[in-house]
Amino acid sequence: MRRLLVIIAAVASLAVAAVAQEGRSEISLQGTGFFTKDSNGQGNLQRSTETGGFTVGYRYNINRWLSAEGNYGYDRNTQQYFGGFGESRVQANAHTVTGDLAVKLPLPIKRVSPYVLAGGGGLIFDPTGNPGGFVPGASTQGRGAFLYGAGADYVLSRHFSLRAEYRGFVYKSPDFGLASLRTDSWTHTAQPSAGIVFRF
Repeated sequence: MRRLLVIIAAVASLAVAAVAQEGRSEISLQGTGFFTKDSNGQGNLQRSTETGGFTVGYRYNINRWLSAEGNYGYDRNTQQYFGGFGESRVQANAHTVTGDLAVKLPLPIKRVSPYVLAGGGGLIFDPTGNPGGFVPGASTQGRGAFLYGAGADYVLSRHFSLRAEYRGFVYKSPDFGLASLRTDSWTHTAQPSAGIVFRF
């Protein structure tokens, strides 16, 4: 019983300490664009349709200038492949799961807080199977990605800010596990976004 009381007291102390450090956590919701560069290789040309989506994130401010964050994003686009076999199209849900460190930059404008970020994660391409956007044998595929970016927050109040951000992903082009769609090359996706941040 005594051990249980000690554990409860320790958990309560940690909770009080977390509340005392108010303003260290942030949750963001942003609308995004998803623009991918064409890739070439193995006799194939790959193009991706331009689309939009959203991303949600959690950021923990370690101190005044350094933060760690994790993000999940969702977009849907169609990968188009052109080669000796003609044209193939695979419509897929694109899920991005990333982690990064953000460094805040000093700026004399009081309400604006710019930052740069770098990290990594993965993109998961999941075919929808919809007619006109499916190739037999295409399967879900994950690709590791390097992430970089920059953005700025505009403080509205103690708990709310507006955020504008740019993220770039560098990764190997998806082929959905099919040799006929392989380019064996790297590509780049630009993801501009804007949204709102809640700080607590």
